[in-house]
Amino acid sequence: MKKVLSVVLVIIILTLTFAMTACNFVQITASTQAMPTESTTSKRLPDGQNPNEDVDVTYNEAYDGSSVEITFWHSIADSSGRFLASTIARFNEIYPNIHVNDVVYGDYESLYNKISITFNADKQPNLEFCFPDYIALLSEAESVIALDDLINNTSVIGGSSEMMGFSQAQLDDFVEEFYNEGRGYGDGKMYSLPLPKSTDLLYYNKTVFDALGLEAPTTWEEMEEVIQVLKAEYPDSIPLGYDSSENFFITLSAQYNAPYTSATGEHYLFVNDTSKAFVEKFAEWYYMGWMTTSELMGGYYTSDAFKKDNDELGKMFMSIASSTGARYQRPDKVSGEYPFEVGIASVPQVNPDAPKAISQGPSICIFKNNNPQEVYASWLFIKFLLTDIEFQAEYCIRYGYSPITQSVCNSTLYSEYLDKADGGDFITSLAAKVAVEQRDYYFTPPAFVGSNNARTQVGDLLDSVLSRYKLGEDNSAMIDEQFKKYYDICKNGSYGY
Repeated sequence: MKKVLSVVLVIIILTLTFAMTACNFVQITASTQAMPTESTTSKRLPDGQNPNEDVDVTYNEAYDGSSVEITFWHSIADSSGRFLASTIARFNEIYPNIHVNDVVYGDYESLYNKISITFNADKQPNLEFCFPDYIALLSEAESVIALDDLINNTSVIGGSSEMMGFSQAQLDDFVEEFYNEGRGYGDGKMYSLPLPKSTDLLYYNKTVFDALGLEAPTTWEEMEEVIQVLKAEYPDSIPLGYDSSENFFITLSAQYNAPYTSATGEHYLFVNDTSKAFVEKFAEWYYMGWMTTSELMGGYYTSDAFKKDNDELGKMFMSIASSTGARYQRPDKVSGEYPFEVGIASVPQVNPDAPKAISQGPSICIFKNNNPQEVYASWLFIKFLLTDIEFQAEYCIRYGYSPITQSVCNSTLYSEYLDKADGGDFITSLAAKVAVEQRDYYFTPPAFVGSNNARTQVGDLLDSVLSRYKLGEDNSAMIDEQFKKYYDICKNGSYGY
């Protein structure tokens, strides 16, 4: 069965296209006591043991200080290699015998294709930077380890006073929803830990809003009122754009408390009356020219219409898009000045007393290995990455991600970055500030084999209904047909092929 899963996984990953698309805790300090420098022989499983076979292995011991080489595959852009290299250097001050071979692939798809090629060749890395949908595939094929033993490992590393696992203070430091994502694969085990995350935000033309006496809408009812004012003033405009149809559907599902997917049992739950009702509501908005999506704009990003007057796309005053793309929502300067100031707010809510905002972004996992010391060394590197404030803060600042711990939020480096926030030169700081302030809103969709395809299909479903809707007609049959069509695609092609 596992051989079959391995073959299927190769097919799956080669055909998948992954969607690309804070804090209440305690200061973390890494131990500065160096490990012993003498090399010893690492313990290994019996010769010939396949790391992907069932093995009764627990990880309750400690790294023994032996010379170990581990490989980390990731998609952190080449331009960031300098600070990743310095992070590894700081790690080696503590663990001089753990040699980290970090390998950069230019984008996520290249990384996924690479791991699929090496999957059956037993040449996987020790660690990989990937999205939860992908980790679900790997856990299904029993290729990655559950991290629970390592997280809770109370063994003390020889030659230091550091515990292998997380302390309670370190666990409490995580943003709860970010941390819990790693346990959302259906069996209750922790297969991944979070790297910094992104969310969707509402970007709006603050200059126009101020002139019209408008405030950023906090609910969809307020959004409707704002849109009506903008349409009255600018009849030819399309006031609102949502960059990701997939995120739009998934976020509305969470806000309306409508079933979307499940990691266990019946996976595809989005065919329900509540989902049909909100899709019909926003189809009416689209028909009236109140809103659109990037896909319905012919593949343009909503920022293309939002940040400048565009004869082809029309004028837009609000764009809901990723917190990591804030700089793309800012207009180009004209004669040294920005044509308008950009305001940023949280995505409007259905129920402001139970707000929901999607959380997205990479996580990190450990592949099975027949050398326990490589697993321990890999774990220590993950632990260092997640608790090293300098790396985490620089990574968040560089790419606009939200910190996964309060320690980073409270750090001088990150606090100074947030203090610069404005709607012009420091728009990325403003986006980060809003994302951090909505730390209690976050949710993560379930991850399972086929979850990425479900995400793709509900986005296509939304766009399909919006484009077919006719005001004043009975659209129920069309809506039922489209929901069934995309549900059938999920059921019959769960892996995206």
